[in-house]
Amino acid sequence: MDDGTATTGDAITVLASDVLRPAQRDAALRILADAQGVDGREAVSEQGRLRLRSSEAARTGVTHFLETTGTDAEAVGYGQLEVPESGTAHPAAELVVAPAARGRGLGRPLVDAVLAEAGRAGRGHVDFWVHGGHPAARHLAGQYGAELVRELRQMRRTGPQTEAVPLPDGIELRTFRPGEDDAEWLRLNALAFAHHPEQGAWTGRDLADRLAEPWFDPAGFFLATRDGKPVGFHWTKVHPATAAGPALGEVYVVGVDPAEQGSGLGRALTAAGLRHLTGGDAAAGERGLETVLLYVDADNPAAVRVYERLGFTVHEVDLMYRAAVAKPNSR
Repeated sequence: MDDGTATTGDAITVLASDVLRPAQRDAALRILADAQGVDGREAVSEQGRLRLRSSEAARTGVTHFLETTGTDAEAVGYGQLEVPESGTAHPAAELVVAPAARGRGLGRPLVDAVLAEAGRAGRGHVDFWVHGGHPAARHLAGQYGAELVRELRQMRRTGPQTEAVPLPDGIELRTFRPGEDDAEWLRLNALAFAHHPEQGAWTGRDLADRLAEPWFDPAGFFLATRDGKPVGFHWTKVHPATAAGPALGEVYVVGVDPAEQGSGLGRALTAAGLRHLTGGDAAAGERGLETVLLYVDADNPAAVRVYERLGFTVHEVDLMYRAAVAKPNSR
């Protein structure tokens, strides 16, 4: 699909392509920025934004959709579909309509284009993310008879991490060494998240994309080792201050080798990362942030309980709806 395919109707065009020209990419990024400013949250996940920014090069299984209207081809919507190589995993999609263009039924052509592309790939269903549970998106999901299949909670806590949680016997803690630990970390990540549809499938390119991001700080990426071998990690992240609020810390991802589960390593790693984010000892590299966020699936009650004991409460939710690759129930 290097040249792209398009569907048109009522002066609406949806271009579908695995590669975007710089002007198309920039138009999509403007839509995302406008939506974030109005909605107060990102309309597309970090992974989706990374793939959009590198969309001048094709990526296996990823299709970009740019929706335009009128004779001047004004960009009014963006979508992204990823069809995994595994035939058992469902394709996943994220869509956003520019705030100034909402209320005009422009979400439907994007959904139709995504479903059609998934059909061409031989898939019967698509999972659509609704970030923040946006009411208009939930209404659109209902029109397509989509089923709610996943709830991803964003939890937050305020205040410093004061409790000292000891590491299990035989465990040592150090920070990640880019270029040296990459392969071992990818191995551990795949083990720790073998059940997870996104995190467990990370490739070297996925890791490299994030290591190249301006926010990456190896001092906030902790590795737990046993006899020199990584068996757990806590990767933290800092979101810079904006006009909407102060900087936020994030428990970006915590993973533990299945052989170490039940030892208390996950809780100790989480506490170590929280101390780094919220502590006030600048000489030790602590960031002194007031608020920390994290994401956890609602169907992982054990993890939810751990985070609740650490003072986290639900801030908002992202929902995933599964739609059949067929005509909508109503239009």
